[in-house]
Amino acid sequence: MGSRPTEARTVETPEVLIVGTGFAGLGMAVKLLEAGQPDFVILEKADGVGGTWRDNTYPGCACDVASVMYSYSFAQNPDWSRMYAKQPEILDYIQRVVKDHDLERYIRFNTEAVSYEFDEASDRWRVRTSSGREYRPRVVVMAHGALHLLNTPEIPGMDRFQGTIFHSAEWDHSVDLKDKRVAVVGTGASAVQFIPEIVDTVAQLDVFQRSAHWMLPKADRPLSDFERRLFKAVPLAQKVYRNIAYWTHEIPVLAFLNPKFVRILELASRRMLEKQVADPALRAKLTPDYQIGCKRILLSNDYYPALQRPGSS
Repeated sequence: MGSRPTEARTVETPEVLIVGTGFAGLGMAVKLLEAGQPDFVILEKADGVGGTWRDNTYPGCACDVASVMYSYSFAQNPDWSRMYAKQPEILDYIQRVVKDHDLERYIRFNTEAVSYEFDEASDRWRVRTSSGREYRPRVVVMAHGALHLLNTPEIPGMDRFQGTIFHSAEWDHSVDLKDKRVAVVGTGASAVQFIPEIVDTVAQLDVFQRSAHWMLPKADRPLSDFERRLFKAVPLAQKVYRNIAYWTHEIPVLAFLNPKFVRILELASRRMLEKQVADPALRAKLTPDYQIGCKRILLSNDYYPALQRPGSS
């Protein structure tokens, strides 16, 4: 079993130290157990597992990768409610994986790693945490991701604003947006998900965009009872769905190697924009001035319509 702390011992020496309990860290833990290596510890700075799916709870939060693929190959879930699951369902899935594989006993919650030093003499890492505890593993697996570091812009005059300000990744659910004037700064992947969710609640919604994104339709729909029964009865069927989802997401990446295919993607995106946005002036604002693929391509079916609701600008 993994090394355990005692009152007289402030240093732990597991063979492997994993930092983070998102998809990457937990996946590594399961694979270590499968390989016969239980001598590991997982550090988690928060009080629960899930990473970005624990932290992000904004309205409409969902994955833009099909759930039959955005899940572990060793823990397929036949009960996904839709092709692109939303945050509560993804977090529930992660928590069930932890329970099914008995991973919680390896996790040190509320423990943030703050420094990493490699000691050549002992051939081990020296990892210190914010609480002062030290770990000396032979291997460190960095699985903390990057989305836990918020990017809050310094906008002139923000300190004089009398209203409520919060980042989408730290959504303040105590704030009632009903009949409020709301400004959204940014039009990234999070914004295109929560804007359609709040547009009918607020009195006025102003969206501030630095540059337009290329956008493609999201092939989202509820999974039928028949499909879920099929996944349970014939796991191979879900593997087929998984492979289809994989190549559906990968083929556009291959297209970037050929300018002709890149133009096809741009035409598909422009057609969607023209179909959903009738106003030429708004359509011009939403048309990117760079080649598709230079920034993250967004998937949404309701973002453009949301920008045309009364009270939106």
